[in-house]
Amino acid sequence: MEARQRHIEDLADSLRGRLVEARREAAAAGSPPSEDLAAEVSSLVHREAALLGSADRAALVTRVLRDTVGLGPLEDLLADPSVEEVMVNGPGQVYVERGGRIETTDARFADEEELRNTIERILAPLGRRIDELSPMVDARLADGSRVNAVIPPLAVDGPSLSIRRFGPSRPGPRELVESGTLTGAQLALLERAVGARHSILVSGGTGSGKTTLLNALSGFVSPEERLVTIEDAAELRLQRRHVVRLESRPAGVEGRGEVTIRDLLRNALRMRPDRIVIGEVRGAEALDLLTALNTGHRGALSTVHANSPADALARLETLALMAGLGLPHEAIAAQVRRGIDLIVHLERRDDGSRRVTEIADVPVVE
Repeated sequence: MEARQRHIEDLADSLRGRLVEARREAAAAGSPPSEDLAAEVSSLVHREAALLGSADRAALVTRVLRDTVGLGPLEDLLADPSVEEVMVNGPGQVYVERGGRIETTDARFADEEELRNTIERILAPLGRRIDELSPMVDARLADGSRVNAVIPPLAVDGPSLSIRRFGPSRPGPRELVESGTLTGAQLALLERAVGARHSILVSGGTGSGKTTLLNALSGFVSPEERLVTIEDAAELRLQRRHVVRLESRPAGVEGRGEVTIRDLLRNALRMRPDRIVIGEVRGAEALDLLTALNTGHRGALSTVHANSPADALARLETLALMAGLGLPHEAIAAQVRRGIDLIVHLERRDDGSRRVTEIADVPVVE
C-alpha cells in the first residue's frame, strides 16, 4: 500500500474515533445527535485536514462515512456485482466467491472491535442482535442476501461473518441449459414432470445450486396455480403471479415468538395451495411434508442436503423420524417412496460450475 493511501486510512481511523467520541459526549449531555451525519463528517474533515487537497478530503469523508455507518472494508466488495458471497474469518481474513470459486482479498478490518461494529450495523436495521448470550445469528437483508455471523466464545479466532448474495432475478430453465447446469434432455424431462404434478426433491451439497434450480423448476408450474413458498430466509424469486411467500422467525431476546418451518407448513395446508414449495427440508417438518404429499397435496418442490439421490431419501426418512411420534422406520420409508416421485441431484465441480449429475425415479411402493 502506498504511503499516501496509508496516510488517508490512518487519518480516517483517527477522525472516525473523534466523531464517535463527540457523539457519545453529546448523547451524555442530552443533546440530540445530528441528523445530517454527512455534513457533520464533512465539517470535521475540513477542520482537521484542511491542508489536504480537495480530492483527498472528499476521499476522507467517504472513508469516514463508510467506516461509521457502512460496512467498512466490505463496501467495495459488495458493490461488485460479480461477488456471490463474502466470507470473513476474523478481522485479518476476507474471502469472496466469484463464479463458484473462492478467492482471497486485500480487505482487512483493523481489529475485532471494528468487525463487531460492522456486524452490529448489519443486524441493527433488521431488529436482530448478537452478543455473548446469543453468539450466533442468521438473517436476511432487504435485498434478499443471507447473513450469518458467529462471535466469540463460539468463534475461537474472532468474529466470523458470511454474506451470501442473491440477485434480483434468478436464471430460468433455458439459461441453466446455456450455462451447462442442465442438458436439453434433462430440461424436457423436468418440464414434463412438473407439468404432471410429480413431487420433486432437489439434492446436493452447499452451494451446488439447489435453490437456483428449484426457482427455475417453478417456471414450469401453470400460471393459474396458487403457490405457497416456505423458507428460513426468503431466497426464492418465483416468476409467478399467484405466490404467497412465508418465512420462519427465530425466537426473540426473551425466548418467545419463534415460528418454525413446521409451523408454517401446517398453516400453509390451510391456505388452499395448489403447490407447496419448501426452500429446504432440514428438520421434523419432513414428516408434515410427507403427510401432505400422501393426502392429496401432490406436485411439491423442495431441496435437501445430500450426497446422492439414495442419501437424499435416507436423509428425508431420518428427518421425519425426528418428529418423535414413535412411527416405525418402515412406515416412514413407505411414505417417502409414495410421496416423492423424482430426485434431481446437483454437484459443484472444482471449476465452480454446477451440474445436474442424476435424475432418479423413486421406486413406487405397492
